[in-house]
This record gives sequence, structure tokens and C-alpha cells, in this order.
Amino acid sequence: MSFTILQAATFPVGLRNKIDSSINVIGPFGLPVGATLSAEEAATVRILITMGSLTTDEAAMDRLPNLGLICCYGTGYEGVDLDAARKRGIMVTHSPSANASSVADLAMALLLAVSRRVVIADKFVREGAWKGGSAARMPLIRGLTGRKIGVFGLGAIGRKIADRAAAFEMEVAYYNRSRKLEVPYPFHDSLQSLADWADILMIAVRADGSNQHVVDKGILKALGQEGIVINISRGSVIDEPVLIELLESGQLGGAGLDVYEREPAVPDSLKALTNVVLTPHIAGGTIDAHEAMQELIVMNIMAYLADQPLKTPVPELRS
Repeated sequence: MSFTILQAATFPVGLRNKIDSSINVIGPFGLPVGATLSAEEAATVRILITMGSLTTDEAAMDRLPNLGLICCYGTGYEGVDLDAARKRGIMVTHSPSANASSVADLAMALLLAVSRRVVIADKFVREGAWKGGSAARMPLIRGLTGRKIGVFGLGAIGRKIADRAAAFEMEVAYYNRSRKLEVPYPFHDSLQSLADWADILMIAVRADGSNQHVVDKGILKALGQEGIVINISRGSVIDEPVLIELLESGQLGGAGLDVYEREPAVPDSLKALTNVVLTPHIAGGTIDAHEAMQELIVMNIMAYLADQPLKTPVPELRS
């Protein structure tokens, strides 16, 4: 039987170009996944290319009765119902490490922008407020040297962030679901312990149902009035209304955010804060990162079609 690959979202054209031209690639057709396909079309779909932020639930799998492989473009796969996939014998892959360097770079860019007030300084110059005298300059602030940065989630991205922070002469520690024996940084056995120690919290954890709003008021307040939180993971990890409350009241010093709870909607109250730097979920948005993610997608597809071991199955479904 001939088969098709269904794209659940719009991906760079380079991905389609890398897939064997003899394979029929269709989509995207809108959400929910597979809902607009006829029964005949749906029956031909063996491979789904999606993103972790999109819902691929039991209903979606039922609509695609011959689905055998789900490829997530990027590191995340929180939108895939892994239990439903396991029951149906559907394999699931993602693209870990492919965009790690790019995401780590933006994490540090956000940290620098917030801590050194780069956006405010840019506005200061553009508006002509810089007159040259010391009294007209911006107030002195703390630098990064010697500050304590806690990395929440020490996977491929978190490790690269930790290494970059160490190069900035910062004290680095981390909290992860398990201790990483091969890293030189101190391990904290709870997120609260990490937050109590740190004055900068870098969120690099993989998002799933178990860590929704885990960065709550207690965690954020522990960072202190000069504390900074940076999130390049998923918006659902932070309790967003609480974050806004603490930033507005001065109980938290600043935030750098690339992700939000209800993307692309960003609360107006968050946009209004001058101690926050916002970017539109672009951490992995570099040419080299996308090339690497596309290569992994194609390698996993080819391995599946050849009945060979997958290159990057999600950890929960590794055999």
C-alpha cells in the first residue's frame, strides 16, 4: 500500500526537500491533526511530523489508523500522548541536542539583556537622554561575575547554558530529576533548594504535565529582589500571573522570556514591564539548528522505513 507523511504544521521548505522525493508528503491542513482528511486519505498516513507544543492525542491517533511513527520537530514532545502511542505500537522521536547551542546562546543573550538593561540603555541613547555628564548616565547595576545561577534541567541545553555561565565567571549549580555524575557543577536535590541558593534561575527543563507551574511564588520569591528568571523551556513551567505580580511589586528583579503560557498571546501587563525582555519563541531559530533538526527527522524516517533502530526515540519509549 502506498503511504504518505503528514505535516501537522508548516516547517521550513528544506525539510520537505530532504525527504526522498518518491515519498508523498502532505499538509498541513489545520488542527486538530487529521480532522480534515477523508478516511481514505487518513488511512495512507504512516508518518506524522509535528511539534511538541501541538496536541497529538488518542483521538488524533485514532483518526490515522495506520500511523506508525511520530517525529517531533525540536526537543519537546509534551503534546504527544505517549501512553496512547505505546498501546498502538507507534514509535515517537524528537530532535534532542540539535538546537541546544542555539537555545543556550539566546538564554545567555536574554540574561545579559535583562541584567545589563540593554533594551533600556538602547532607548536611553535613541531618545537623546545621554548628555555625556555622569549625572545623566544610567545607574550602576550588578554585573554577572560572581553571581549564583541555578540551572533547572541539565539536559543538552541546560549543560550548554551552565558551561556558558561558567565562562562568565558565575557560580553554577543545578537541579535535575537525577544527578549528572559527569558534570563539575553542584547538584541540589530540589528546585526549592536551588532557588534558595541562587539569585538567577535559568529554566531549561523539558516541559510535561509533571512540572506545570512548578516555578511558583515560593520559587520566584526565593531569588530575591535582585533575582532574575530566564525561561527558554516552555511557558507552562512558570506560574505566569504570579511572575507578573512579583515583577510589578519589585519582589523579583527581572525576567527574560522566550516562551509563554498561551503563545502567541502575551499578557499586556507583562509587555508593560521595563524589567522584562521578551522574544517570540526564537531560541532555536537559527539556520544551523534547523538544519540539524531536519537531518534528525530524515534519519529517523529512513530508519523506520528500513526497520532499523531509530536515531533519537523519546526516552520513555526506548526499547
